[in-house]
Amino acid sequence: MKNLPDISISERMAAAFSEMPSDLPQSMQILCDSLLIDVAGLCVAARHADYVHATFEASNESGDCTIIGRKGRFNVAAAALVNGTATHGEDYDDTFEGGPIHAGAVIVPALLATAERHQLSGADVARGIAVGSELMCRLCSVAPKLVHKAGFHPTAVFGALGAAAGVASALRLSNAQWVNALGIAGSMASGIIEYLAEGSWTKRMHPGWAAQSGYRAARMAQEGFTGPRTLFEGDHGFFHAFANQDDNNFTEVLSGLGHTWISAEMAFKPYACGTMAHPFIDCARKLVSEGLVVGEIESIECNTAEGIVHRLWEPLALKQNPPNGYAAKFSIPYAIAIGMLRNNAGLDDYEERVVHDPLVRSLASKVSYRIDPDNPYPKQFTGHLKVTLKSGKILEVSQGHFRGGRDEPMTIAALEEKFLANCEYGGWSKSDASEALTCLKNIRASQTLNLGALAK
Repeated sequence: MKNLPDISISERMAAAFSEMPSDLPQSMQILCDSLLIDVAGLCVAARHADYVHATFEASNESGDCTIIGRKGRFNVAAAALVNGTATHGEDYDDTFEGGPIHAGAVIVPALLATAERHQLSGADVARGIAVGSELMCRLCSVAPKLVHKAGFHPTAVFGALGAAAGVASALRLSNAQWVNALGIAGSMASGIIEYLAEGSWTKRMHPGWAAQSGYRAARMAQEGFTGPRTLFEGDHGFFHAFANQDDNNFTEVLSGLGHTWISAEMAFKPYACGTMAHPFIDCARKLVSEGLVVGEIESIECNTAEGIVHRLWEPLALKQNPPNGYAAKFSIPYAIAIGMLRNNAGLDDYEERVVHDPLVRSLASKVSYRIDPDNPYPKQFTGHLKVTLKSGKILEVSQGHFRGGRDEPMTIAALEEKFLANCEYGGWSKSDASEALTCLKNIRASQTLNLGALAK
């Protein structure tokens, strides 16, 4: 048994966040607004989806909270679970270069439900979103790639902690309660990545489950329930369990905490699929725009990061022939094929009729990979295509960044366009979408939240 520290990592986190300035820096104010807009649009886009329907029917209990895109009032757990599941369901939500994790899909549903249930202000919501998002992003630095390698989904397991921290901060819990909330959430964290085998739905529910778990952990702590203060450094701590690693360095997690905001560089997705596929899609589209004729392609080989092979490349035969639209979202061969053939990778491009299109499958079957040992993943997401034509000519293109991320961020105007397009996809009228957008932009300034414009 290790000697227990006088001041634990969790206690240092609690102290740092409790001392943060009351006014968030402008970069974090923008991030909060952006996350609110993106999350709400994604919930509307997915509101008629079968997996959202199943989640709703399984958790339809009345209360004080809003399920976005649905009339009525529901309890905290239902709102957090359904909104989190809907946000992440099409893999079109935010991400973090250095993770990857999807903080918005966890933190925003948790904070909106908390705020409605406890009548919090928009400032409280923003504080909770900032703290929860920041903690999730910083945890990515502790054991890069090892959580995935151990078989867990980082969004799911980091999400429970981030939601607990965000809700505890919004509720203004004491430092001791904040630490307990994190410790309790450590025993609620879960989410394995076996969904990769056949495209089953469990990844979709991970953020919603983490959101409701974080809320429950914070409330239990508020009522006096205790959790281990040595969540991170204990013999049986978080990264021992979820990354099979005991020798952890928390320097990056703690450095500048509460004052330096790395989550301000969070990325927003232009495509509705797995994050690391995006630069490959951009490369595919670029080649076609420069005159590549798809019918002349003999083969395509891609340089890629070893850390993404088990999720997006293998087993290669399955990735070249995904069984359904959800499995296709985690296939780079499929992403390259639709990028070339359809010049996009939006919601429509992952519908079953497209996934089973013989032309798409034929092109995807020509895509293979080689591992680049110098690839900078997970610090950077990159793309590369080497196309050999039937004539023997070779065309090659690379992209060293994620479009929508820190090197080429999505503008507010583009984010609002995405929101409106998602609302249209979900069946809302232009006036409904416009009213909702106005509501979302005003949340941070609200004394008490009124989310009626989102409940339709």
